[in-house]
Amino acid sequence: MDDHARTEEPLDGAEGPRIERKRGSGVQFVYDTLRAEILDLTLAPGSPVDEIQIAERLGMSRTPVREALVRLAAEGLVSTLPNRSTIVAPIDFLNLSPFFDALTLMYRVTTRLAADQHEPADLPLIRARQADFERAALARDVVGMILTNRDFHVTIAEAGRNPYYTALFVRLLDEGRRILRIYYSFYQDILPQEFIAEHEEMIAAIAARDTARADRVATAHADQIVRQIQAVIARDRRQSVPLG
Repeated sequence: MDDHARTEEPLDGAEGPRIERKRGSGVQFVYDTLRAEILDLTLAPGSPVDEIQIAERLGMSRTPVREALVRLAAEGLVSTLPNRSTIVAPIDFLNLSPFFDALTLMYRVTTRLAADQHEPADLPLIRARQADFERAALARDVVGMILTNRDFHVTIAEAGRNPYYTALFVRLLDEGRRILRIYYSFYQDILPQEFIAEHEEMIAAIAARDTARADRVATAHADQIVRQIQAVIARDRRQSVPLG
C-alpha cells in the first residue's frame, strides 16, 4: 500500500465498506466541516462538542476528530474546560474593542497597499469578487454576503502583496464571521446598495492608485460596520442573542 494512504477504520459496530483516504485527508474534512459550522453558527458559541457524536455524524473514527479539534483550539474556535470537556468558544462581546481595532487597521493597510502595489491582472479578480458579493447582497443572502465579502477583501489584500498582512486579515475576517452572523440576524433593514457602493468606491480608489483615497474609503467602511455592530450589541445586551 502507498505509504501516504491508509484505510479509515469503521466505527465500532458499524457496517459497510472501509473508506480509503489519503493520510490527513480525514482530519482536513472534519476540520473544514466543523470550522464552517462554528463560523456560520450552526454550532452555537458555548455549545458542547462531543467527539463520539461528531465521529458518528461524519462517518469517521475519533482520531481525525481529535486532531481536527486540536487545530480548531489553536485558532481559538473551541475551548477545553477544566473537566476536559470541549465546547465551541464563546464570543466575548464585552471585550471586542481590540478585535475591532485590528480589523479596522487591516482594512486600511490592505486597501492602501492594493492601491499602491496591484498589478493589472488583479483588478478583474477584485471586480469578480465584487460581482459575487453584489448578487448575494441583492438577494439578501446573509451567509452568502458574509462569505463573498470575505473573499472580496481577501482578494484586495492579496493584491497588496504582503502575505503577512493577508494572513492576519484572513484570520480576522474569519473570526468576524460569527459576529456578522449575529449582527445580520438583528439588522433587518439591510441596505444592499449601500454596501455595494462602498465596495465600488474601494475598487475605484485602488484602480486609480490613490492611496490616500483608498485609506479614507477603507476607514469609513470599517467604521460604519463597527458602529453598527456595537449599536446592536449595546441595544440587545439585556436580551438573549439568537445564535441560529
